[in-house]
Amino acid sequence: MFTGIVENVGEISMVEENGDGLRVGIKVSWGGELKKGVSVCVSGVCLTVESHSGDGFVAFLSTETLNCSNLKELREGSFVNLERSMPYEGRFDGHIVQGHVDVTTEIIEINQIGEDWEYGFRIPDKFGKYMVKKGSVAIDGISLTIADINEEKLTVAIIPTTYSETTLCKRRVGDGVNIEVDILAKYTEKLLAK
Repeated sequence: MFTGIVENVGEISMVEENGDGLRVGIKVSWGGELKKGVSVCVSGVCLTVESHSGDGFVAFLSTETLNCSNLKELREGSFVNLERSMPYEGRFDGHIVQGHVDVTTEIIEINQIGEDWEYGFRIPDKFGKYMVKKGSVAIDGISLTIADINEEKLTVAIIPTTYSETTLCKRRVGDGVNIEVDILAKYTEKLLAK
């Protein structure tokens, strides 16, 4: 489990394609602290560490992961948001993020407002029902609060720290992003359906 509080932005150092998926190397200063088999949230996708060293780690992306996320677009030199799984004694600062991407969408608007930023995202079909104003959403693994929402657009306000310490500062209109809606909304829907 993750919280959506990005620890670092990592850089893709290696991409190897094969018929079963994609193997990627990711540079990050805490690579030496990892263990084989642990989970790391990579731009909103829970990946398993295959191997690691002092300057990063290697993970495998299955065909399913590539089909459900924007990680298929990774190239050497790409940047990704990184978060290690939450320790049991840790502080819970974001919201429950599983690293299970529900859908991808695109950035349709970016506006700077003073020191802050406002990002607008197209709401994918059938997913608006899981989002509410002032509710939580994970976008590329970042826990964000929905500032406004209508049938077509989801808007989030971005403070300077979030802007500069995540990949949002490198994003442009038209870029694809991973969306994970709040798991509590999905469980509630299932329970009420019965």
